[in-house]
Amino acid sequence: MFIGEALIGEEPELAHVDLMIGDKEGPVGQAFATGMTQLSAGHTPLLSVIRPNLPTKPSTLIVPKVTVKNMDQAAQIFGPAQAAVAKAVADAVEEGVVPTDQVEDLVIIASVFIHPQAVDYNRIFRYNYGATKLALKRALDNFPDIDTVLDEKDKSSHAIMGFKVSRLWDAPYLQVALDNPNIGAITNVVKQLPKSDHLILEAGTPLIKRYGVDVITKLREIKPDAFIVADLKTLDTGNLEARMVADATADAIVVSALAPIATLNKAIAEAHKTGISAVMDTLNQPDPVAVLEQLDELPDVVELHRAIDIEETAHAWGSIEGIKAIGEKRNKKILVAVAGGVRVDTISDALGAGADILVVGRAITNSKDIKQAADQFIEGLNKPEIDQFRVMTDF
Repeated sequence: MFIGEALIGEEPELAHVDLMIGDKEGPVGQAFATGMTQLSAGHTPLLSVIRPNLPTKPSTLIVPKVTVKNMDQAAQIFGPAQAAVAKAVADAVEEGVVPTDQVEDLVIIASVFIHPQAVDYNRIFRYNYGATKLALKRALDNFPDIDTVLDEKDKSSHAIMGFKVSRLWDAPYLQVALDNPNIGAITNVVKQLPKSDHLILEAGTPLIKRYGVDVITKLREIKPDAFIVADLKTLDTGNLEARMVADATADAIVVSALAPIATLNKAIAEAHKTGISAVMDTLNQPDPVAVLEQLDELPDVVELHRAIDIEETAHAWGSIEGIKAIGEKRNKKILVAVAGGVRVDTISDALGAGADILVVGRAITNSKDIKQAADQFIEGLNKPEIDQFRVMTDF
């Protein structure tokens, strides 16, 4: 069995094809026969024909994804979509994608999407032709290989979803700490921040204490694609607070390294269960490595945090190597954030020490020119933006 998928075109005629190709004697052949004999209302499978009385080879069964509710929609499936899939399969054989000597042994099942508002037959044909042919080629090439999946999974967004779920895969990053407990001032700051793949928003502890985790939703309205950290500094009820943060659409929860090990374990496990990251804040914890060694599951980020009230003291950047060594030993990549008095002139020092995330607050949020201040830090990261066009068109 080989499986392929492709999405081509623009709404409302956009085409999305999922297909399987395999031997008549195998599971695809069984599904083919079942599909032809067990019909369901609005999703009646049909043989793919180039024209009436000329089915394509290998024999191909089309299954409509969207419920067909009237004759106009039925005509789109039985007309341009049916012809497009059939022609694409035949051309794939002619071009050597499907071996000619196997066309009588193989069958194809193509699941076809047609938008209820689609009207242009020409586009329906062209988009479904392209999607079927690409899906078939991908199936027989076993595209994508697992290395491509792991390399690309956090880089781009789904074409129809409408927003991007950000992940921390391309360090270093600038994390802007939004600590001012004044939503008007914070809103003004966030609106001025530049758009960057290497910018993280932190809903600071004072901000969340005043407005609750719902403040994350307000930040999300301004920056829908942002990676947002909820700095709760959790000390108890770790699983509950991780769930609250996830429900509020945050991308990460901050748990204090001073919390009981059980709380840390529960918070990290719940964060990973809900698909968000866990950050362990080391504020006032002298030995973060010792804490990490006791955990069942490691956090995604360890934040070496020097408090605002003691900014005259030295940075605790000497722990970075030991923290990352713990991660390597357990096959877990841990990013290290540094917070507390980070300035433009200390960027190279922090990055040179192995920091992956620079947490900056007042140097940006209290600046007279917020965008320019943020841009200076982002430029200091010396990290190019992601080529989203390449990601979207790479096949």
